[in-house]
Amino acid sequence: MARSDKVAEAIRQEASLIVHDKLKDPRLGFVTITRVEMTDDLRYAKIFFSVLGKDEDYKKTQEGLDSAKGFIRKLVSDRVNLKFAPDIAFYEDRSSEYSVRIEEVLNEIKQLDEAKKEEKKLKKAKKSAKVKKAPKKSKGGKVGTKTSRRRSKKK
Repeated sequence: MARSDKVAEAIRQEASLIVHDKLKDPRLGFVTITRVEMTDDLRYAKIFFSVLGKDEDYKKTQEGLDSAKGFIRKLVSDRVNLKFAPDIAFYEDRSSEYSVRIEEVLNEIKQLDEAKKEEKKLKKAKKSAKVKKAPKKSKGGKVGTKTSRRRSKKK
């Protein structure tokens, strides 16, 4: 694990604690700090967050986090022992919404597949109930069959 990954995880934990415990902004809803991406020189941090709610809640939370950016940066630099306090920027992380939507689509597909399987079972059951005995093939002797024509030509 690279140093930038370790620092990113430490910043994620501290930023999460700061947002939940220290910030009293009414614009902040149910915010979750999902991940942090750091540059290799540890000067810049992209902090990704998700919010439980609609697009309007994302906008309000973005405004609240942007207004508290300096405060969060100061507390993070105090808690995470680094030579320089990294510049931070907040970005929306909608991956949880995408994963929920993907799961819904997969469940719909599963239900359709199960419905098709049931339909096939019903068709098979109907076919097996309607099975007719196939007529027996004659071995010839009737007028007009190939066998009777062959026999008449031999004579």
